[in-house]
Amino acid sequence: MINNMETYLTYENIYLITNCGVLPFWLLLLISPNGNLTKFLVHSIISPLILSVAYIYVAYKIYLNGEILESFNLYFGLENLYAVYSNEAFLLIFWLHFLCLSLFIGSWIVRDAQKYMVPRFLIVLSLIITYFSGPVGILFYWFLRIFFAKKIGFND
Repeated sequence: MINNMETYLTYENIYLITNCGVLPFWLLLLISPNGNLTKFLVHSIISPLILSVAYIYVAYKIYLNGEILESFNLYFGLENLYAVYSNEAFLLIFWLHFLCLSLFIGSWIVRDAQKYMVPRFLIVLSLIITYFSGPVGILFYWFLRIFFAKKIGFND
């Protein structure tokens, strides 16, 4: 049975499944940020755990192909980074990493915004920007947060 599953777990299918799979989590953050289902699925370890299973599977496939040490070449220059990410498996690992971190940041934004009573419209805008461009979204929220928290804190 496992061997039969492996034929369906191509890098392309993992990419498509995870891309579509994170959308319900983001929708929960947008539509029902305080809901019990959101708290259970998004504000807990559940979503990173699901994405980490895919991450571990792809990392295992990289290991089996004997390419695991190639990933360290990305630290030796931009050309090497380009070469590493021209490999489908490493590109997928990067994408899974990005999806997981962006969702974690989105979850943090929602919880933090509740603490400082940031208006819902601004939370939604921050989440949309975070979904599409990760770091820009957190920076946008941080600037908004300054006005509602009445302080600048780098370690909250």
